[in-house]
Amino acid sequence: MTLSRRSLLAAGATGTIALTAGCLGFVLGNEPLTFDSDRVAPTDEALGDAGYEEQSVKEDSIERSEEVAGIERDFKASFWRSVYTKKVEYMGQKREGAAFAAVSIPGMEVAGRSLNPLDDMSNERLLERFLNQIETDQGAIKNITHQDSFDLEILGGGRTVDTFLGESELEGETIDIEIKVTSFSHEGDMLVLLGLLPKMLTEESANVEVLMESAEHPV
Repeated sequence: MTLSRRSLLAAGATGTIALTAGCLGFVLGNEPLTFDSDRVAPTDEALGDAGYEEQSVKEDSIERSEEVAGIERDFKASFWRSVYTKKVEYMGQKREGAAFAAVSIPGMEVAGRSLNPLDDMSNERLLERFLNQIETDQGAIKNITHQDSFDLEILGGGRTVDTFLGESELEGETIDIEIKVTSFSHEGDMLVLLGLLPKMLTEESANVEVLMESAEHPV
């Protein structure tokens, strides 16, 4: 059974799983319960105005086992990851130096309990989880520290955006990297929006915020 933006509810005070049509295989342990998410992405207009190009759009899946109502059961969840990059002028050359990622993960709620492994993660932990999935011409980013937090209006609500500062190396030079990340629930999915850029490029910092504010879900 596939659930999109819905939860499988427990039936009765005993907490046993509801035997709804299509869920019998899951209840008997013969097949996993599958959750689907809807893709989130900046608008084409915002991407074009900011000069970002699509690098990759992928739908992946994660599988895990959890105990529900005293019974071990398998779950499978699909999630979307969309990555966009921009060539920027740095050290006399055009380089793929700014990037933006938009990720959506299903809520995975069963019997009033979230099975999403990322549900309780802070923005800092989410940053650690997804940062290595964004490829630019810069090397690995290290020594990441939190700088500040602010609010943006995204998808009809005020969302907290955390700004981090890290270090990377480019041709033997150490450069400061600014990273902005926000995460929140919307229409049954957990959304993560993340942008990174060389700190000296202040205009790109504003562009990342514009991309966040333009996000659409579902796409």
